[in-house]
Amino acid sequence: MSFLDSFDISASGMSAQRIRLDVAAENIANVDTTRTEAGGPYRRKDVVLESYGDNQSFANVLRQARTGNAVTASGKRGVRVSEIVEDTRSFKRVYDPENPDADAEGYVRKPNVDVLKETVDSMSATRSYEANVTVLNAMKQMIAKAEEIGR
Repeated sequence: MSFLDSFDISASGMSAQRIRLDVAAENIANVDTTRTEAGGPYRRKDVVLESYGDNQSFANVLRQARTGNAVTASGKRGVRVSEIVEDTRSFKRVYDPENPDADAEGYVRKPNVDVLKETVDSMSATRSYEANVTVLNAMKQMIAKAEEIGR
């Protein structure tokens, strides 16, 4: 693994976490949307991430580094959003006979969005984003120190 691969990995992680934040914000914004273009209530969306590039385990990379067999870069590595899927859980039913979207029994189907879960997902994505920023800053400091030693 190349020293500079860390930049690609961290940048891809930051991009993926930004998308997670965007999706969580969309879910929260539509927590009360009972009518969409598709005709029903809003369905919660979720982000599926996948790794790409040379997917060796950390143990293999460490073992190869110890034996002096440097791992060669085979292109960019990192994580990406493979898809954004709709949550298939059932909708919440709320009794509100005055609502124009109520059925014959007076119940309205509400989105399957849990604001608490979306808040936790947002916090998790934010912390992951911050961790990737920390890695980028550490790599920049290591490069600066290496240049300083080289003088």
